[in-house]
Amino acid sequence: MITTVRITLSANKSFIDLANQVSGALSLLLALVAAVSLLVGGIGIMNMMLVSVGERTQEIGLRKAIGAKQQDILSQFLFEAVLLSAAGGLVGIAVGIGATLPLAWFTPIQPVIPWSAVLLAVGVSGTIGLVFGVFPARQAARLDPIAALRSS
Repeated sequence: MITTVRITLSANKSFIDLANQVSGALSLLLALVAAVSLLVGGIGIMNMMLVSVGERTQEIGLRKAIGAKQQDILSQFLFEAVLLSAAGGLVGIAVGIGATLPLAWFTPIQPVIPWSAVLLAVGVSGTIGLVFGVFPARQAARLDPIAALRSS
């Protein structure tokens, strides 16, 4: 009887070890997917901000011609990038919460939404906007006011 208990315990331990290995692999895969999606989102933010700089060249030139400093232009475009990406993060959170509601309605599973994770998600999305918005903001801040006013 003691050997039977030991066999059962070792069998349970092997199942637990296997479940831990599978869980670890899935967590790593999820982290890689999240990293790639953050990179793609950051590149999208950078492209949108570069287009914004290109379309607003005359506005930037006018602001610099009447006395705006490079720091003013840089701050404006960085703020826009952070605001854009944080808004995208909020939309993503709303979609995520909206997707979990049917789970609660149609299954016995009750989803838990940790608000610390929500705040972390908004913070990370804002940081992505800040990091990927630096290049377009610096490009806008370095524009020559005369050349920018001449562009049409």
